[in-house]
Amino acid sequence: MRDFANEPLVLGIGNSLLSDDGVGIHVVNALEAMRSDGAELRPFATRDGGTIGLALLSEIAGRDDLIVVDAMELHAAPGTVRVFRDADMNRQLSGVKKSAHEVALADLIQASELAGFAPKRRALVAVQPEITTWGLTPTPAVQEAVDTARDEILSILAEWSNGN
Repeated sequence: MRDFANEPLVLGIGNSLLSDDGVGIHVVNALEAMRSDGAELRPFATRDGGTIGLALLSEIAGRDDLIVVDAMELHAAPGTVRVFRDADMNRQLSGVKKSAHEVALADLIQASELAGFAPKRRALVAVQPEITTWGLTPTPAVQEAVDTARDEILSILAEWSNGN
């Protein structure tokens, strides 16, 4: 029987009703589609974190590894993907907040640290949005970034499973 609680968690953040803001959820769905299609993937759990909240604290409690994927202002071209790990993730989240879920994500990580069960390894896969207005699909640039972000996550998972 698989112990899902010890598997790395890939947490997709965003609002899928706001175009590019939902990129985190689209990336999690892309990972699940690969799994459904029979791709041989290292074990990991996924969660649609929506627009986040402290209720997700129980999802990360006791996990060694956490990857969060979210739309974030990177001051870059739409669809740009950047990865921030561990302390760099904390620094990125402690900067000027552009969205409610950036604030909530920073609070979630800080609460897990204060409670003594922050994941040992953390990564933030951030995607530069183009628009975050009403719309059910991402813009073409961000849609292309879904595959890039998915591949970054798979690379991180492979690295972590090899003990790095």
